[in-house]
Amino acid sequence: MSTADASASYLTQEAYDRLKAELDRLSGEGRTDIAAKIEEAREEGDLKENGGYHAAKEEQGKMEARIRQLEDLLRNAVVGQSSAKEGEVSPGMVITVEMFGDKEKFLLGSREIAGDSDLDVYSERSPLGGAINGAKVGDTVSYEAPNGKTIEVKVLEATPYSV
Repeated sequence: MSTADASASYLTQEAYDRLKAELDRLSGEGRTDIAAKIEEAREEGDLKENGGYHAAKEEQGKMEARIRQLEDLLRNAVVGQSSAKEGEVSPGMVITVEMFGDKEKFLLGSREIAGDSDLDVYSERSPLGGAINGAKVGDTVSYEAPNGKTIEVKVLEATPYSV
């Protein structure tokens, strides 16, 4: 990704569709449902000691935060197939690397791509993701960890993610 795409996230079409459906549900029936819960709780009386009201308001805050997160993610999403070739690291690829003598396999990109998968996900903007983004199978790259240590990583495999 170029610096112009720094805020963009790669999403498969399936991930985009799943997130769009979640956004539609939350911003439609989700808002209607939470408004009804708040109104029911409000009718119970004194709001200072009304646990149902406070719980509903907290749920509303979390839901609105998720709506904003989804709107931002979808607005800045790059949707479709990864432009990289197999063997070249880019967002939307499943990467196998060797670090500290151990193999680690993960998805490079947004956590939202993986959905219900148990695959670890690293952002392309993370120290590790930034270091390997653009590398090819066989390349060894290094990056500085948050603790200040330099970590070497060898790219062993890079394949497109599929559900």
